[in-house]
Amino acid sequence: MSPCQVEGCKLEVPAALVDSALCVHHYLVWLDGNCAGMRRETASGVSTERHDQITTFLREHGERLSHVATGGHRLSDDMKARVLNEFLSLINLRENLERAMERAAKLRPAT
Repeated sequence: MSPCQVEGCKLEVPAALVDSALCVHHYLVWLDGNCAGMRRETASGVSTERHDQITTFLREHGERLSHVATGGHRLSDDMKARVLNEFLSLINLRENLERAMERAAKLRPAT
């Protein structure tokens, strides 16, 4: 395993996060920040194209997070709680996205 790419961090990158080159802690911080930004973005509505991009993000990172949680890398109880919290962030983002699309559909004139 290689060390995390964040300057000063000496934690190892688990196999599930090799593509991101981040340790579990820094991946969770990154993921939380992205989810928060996308939730704010969905509050004002999103295009169909952006909806598809966010849906892909949710699917990819939900799967990656499940590999982090169930992979061979040992996690402390605190880190397990953070992983669960990030699953909740992904779920909340998905719900916000669906509400935004429902609002947009109601505003569109019927054809």
